[in-house]
Amino acid sequence: MALLKHIEPVPQTDEELLLAFKKSGSQDVLARLYLRHTDIVYGTCLKYLKDAEAAKDAVMNIYQELLNKLHVHQVDNFKSWLYVVTKNHCLMQLRAAKSMFIVEFQAEVMQSEDFSHLDSVLEREEDFKKLEKCLELLQNEQKQVISLFYLQNKCYNEIVEQTGFEWNKVRSMIQNGRRNLKTCMEKNG
Repeated sequence: MALLKHIEPVPQTDEELLLAFKKSGSQDVLARLYLRHTDIVYGTCLKYLKDAEAAKDAVMNIYQELLNKLHVHQVDNFKSWLYVVTKNHCLMQLRAAKSMFIVEFQAEVMQSEDFSHLDSVLEREEDFKKLEKCLELLQNEQKQVISLFYLQNKCYNEIVEQTGFEWNKVRSMIQNGRRNLKTCMEKNG
């Protein structure tokens, strides 16, 4: 007769998942909790930043912030606390953007008679060809995720839905794929 292992029930509430994360430190538990609220986080980021790509990046950065902040802060209501963290993150980004100054483009200053600017166009074309070759060298799953993220501008959640991969796996494949592409480009550069 087989011995049955004691299987703990999967926590259902935000509070249970938060407690499970604090006990275990497991990113899978935190990811499960965070995925419940990514629509709110993305919507809040979009509201403040007014740019879809910046909002997607902010969603990823906020997840990274949570890894550190949840160990330090006592959180009673995760959803409300996450909203405040999200809002503060966006406000900090906007504040940092205001400190940058913008220089007006003046075509007459940038005009060049020697056509040296064509060299940079040709170099970029060569880089694109190298990138295309390096992309083909990636593993199929990694290539698929990289293509969806960078070429088709899909967000993490859309990639999870389309591929069936876990959110953390998608994130990992994008990071590893980017690193592999960079390494390949440097070898062939």
